[in-house]
Amino acid sequence: MRWTILTFVLVLYTGIHAQDTIIPLWGDAIPNQLKSTEKERRVNTDYSAIFNVQNPTIEGYLPSKRSATGQAVLIFPGGSYNELVFGWEGLDAAKALSAKGVAAFVVKYRLPVSKSLIDRQNVPLQDAQRAIRLVRGKAKEFGIDPNKIGIMGFSAGGHAASTLGTHFQEQVYVPKDEWDTVSARPTFMALIYPVITMTKPLMHLGSRTALLGETNDENLVHRFSNELNVTKDTPPAFLIHSVDDDIVPVENTLLFFNALKNNGVPVEMHIYPYGGHGYAIGRKDEHLKWWLDDFVRWLNDYF
Repeated sequence: MRWTILTFVLVLYTGIHAQDTIIPLWGDAIPNQLKSTEKERRVNTDYSAIFNVQNPTIEGYLPSKRSATGQAVLIFPGGSYNELVFGWEGLDAAKALSAKGVAAFVVKYRLPVSKSLIDRQNVPLQDAQRAIRLVRGKAKEFGIDPNKIGIMGFSAGGHAASTLGTHFQEQVYVPKDEWDTVSARPTFMALIYPVITMTKPLMHLGSRTALLGETNDENLVHRFSNELNVTKDTPPAFLIHSVDDDIVPVENTLLFFNALKNNGVPVEMHIYPYGGHGYAIGRKDEHLKWWLDDFVRWLNDYF
């Protein structure tokens, strides 16, 4: 579908805090995609899940012009690379950030377990690069600063986000239009109880199996263990994790923190003594519910 016919009624400056727009990432020709009988499926659980993503999109929530800070965040929901926890770790965060003046875009990215793919490993990075390029390329339309566009990822979405943060220069698809000339480097990263490493014993087995399959290829494991791919050009990061996380070990965040520190990349980390895994924006936990405010404070201090 051509952009010229996507007159999505952007309502950019009306002050409406509802969903403003849904934009397809690729139009008709989606790279790394096979025709199959697989169907995208939404399940209305208490966290609103999406399975078998076929048509990746970004779903935007924009603050009013008067409230807007010019900052923007692309949000990558988790789900072990088997599903997207789209409501709990996507839409809720987007609405909360929009209410604080930060434009937010939830990325409905393809999952490596899909039967509609040619190359499973590269698909989250392909969609992540394309998503940030579109938002940055359309920054003027969205009323945001192209130099203040970052990413936020939860759990396996934290792996997708940190992969973008460490592999933004890697060419993983053939450029298709003018948007692919735009930089894919995030200005900043926020990683919330993220999957970072694919190395044993600290990896999250479900995410690793979904992304890499049963392979023990050391080169592939190294490529997607993002603590091993940090450089001085990796974006500054805000990190959240809980010590008692029994799904994704807290060492994932500690490994990434040390890699950032050792490369001179600015980083702020909050490690909570308890909280477990999957608390999203933490509104039901007294000691967790302020982390999003801490993130916005960090964002305003540095960007």
